[in-house]
Amino acid sequence: QVQLVESGGGLVQAGGSLRLSCAASGSGFSINAMAWYQQAPGKQREWVARITRGGSTTYADSVKGRFTISRDNAKNTVYLQMTSLNSEDTAVYYCHARIRDLPGLIEYDYWGQGTQVTVSS
Repeated sequence: QVQLVESGGGLVQAGGSLRLSCAASGSGFSINAMAWYQQAPGKQREWVARITRGGSTTYADSVKGRFTISRDNAKNTVYLQMTSLNSEDTAVYYCHARIRDLPGLIEYDYWGQGTQVTVSS
């Protein structure tokens, strides 16, 4: 059973930085693309950034130039470095991964439990 476990959230002042981590635990699986989503109070969950297994990245316009997604395939971990944070970044951040249980061919969606990021002005 694969689980995604996030860490690194917290309270930070506007203009500050945080680094989120999400590690996949378990065995016998292969991870394809990984991504981060955010869900602000009263809003729908929105995509923030995505990284392929090969390291290609894409970002939502709202975070481009401020957030950096990266991954360590050996550790089955994805990171989100967030800088120049503002109050609009306040949200629960969720890790997402497309994972294939070996030796199968079908990919499934996995989500982390979420980690709260609060930016104070």
